[in-house]
Amino acid sequence: MITHSYGSGSPVTLVAHGLGATPGEARIPASGLPGTRVVVTLPSHGDAPDAPAGYWDYGRIAADLGTVEADQAVGVSLGAGALVRLLSAEPARFRRVALLLPAVLDQPRPPFTVRQLADLTVGPPAYVAERRQALTRLTAAAEQLPGQVAVPDAAALAAVKAPVLVIGAVGDPLHPEDVAKATAAAFPEGELWLIDSPSPMISHRAAVRHRLAAFLGG
Repeated sequence: MITHSYGSGSPVTLVAHGLGATPGEARIPASGLPGTRVVVTLPSHGDAPDAPAGYWDYGRIAADLGTVEADQAVGVSLGAGALVRLLSAEPARFRRVALLLPAVLDQPRPPFTVRQLADLTVGPPAYVAERRQALTRLTAAAEQLPGQVAVPDAAALAAVKAPVLVIGAVGDPLHPEDVAKATAAAFPEGELWLIDSPSPMISHRAAVRHRLAAFLGG
């Protein structure tokens, strides 16, 4: 894992991307946030080296994210799951957390292939081509992640007292709204925002940025 920092001062916000995110896509949740944004690049993404054998485990990714000193955090999909795992082990780690498009909580997700991920990619042609290329490095992730859960028991998250904003999608087969609902419900200070779109990071990008800036700047 490597990191890139943007901005300066406090607060410091960790930003963890989803599986197959392009460099530009990984930076979207950091845009407009106050203070310093530390955007991670997981192995086999962007300019990071390929993942070592057996890397794709929520616990291992959470451990990597845990090395970043930050006051608050944003995670998208895979990044959201890893942050949930980190919070289950360190409930007081962050003062605020935003979880975008969580894909799994305490029930394993169905198997998927890199080809399926590529076929479900929507957006401008240049973005679709870039994401398809990014996914070619992630065959091992597609083999290892299905069957895993972010946390074995969501009850472990009851110890997290920080406000947690969960942003879910309606109609996204990779990020079911039921998972977003369950994730928000698992936190004592969980707040759910369901967006009526299968791809809100594209269709509602400005609204998502505004909501994140308001939440994490509070």
